[in-house]
Amino acid sequence: MKRRERTRRLIELGGLVVKTGLDVLVDDDRAAIYGALLGLVQQVDEEQRDEVVALWRRKGKRAFEAEQNQT
Repeated sequence: MKRRERTRRLIELGGLVVKTGLDVLVDDDRAAIYGALLGLVQQVDEEQRDEVVALWRRKGKRAFEAEQNQT
């Protein structure tokens, strides 16, 4: 069961990369996608972590809501 849950989680996370268009932006270059995500994480200071994550969360929720309203 844990393997199935992990697989589902990984598929969902990969889907988010596609939703953002990052895969298209870097022409499906996995090293570039990984580097972009690493760069994002490195930009966050430990002191600002909670604020930055809250900002990302709000932005993501708005995007999900906008997408849902389009359908």
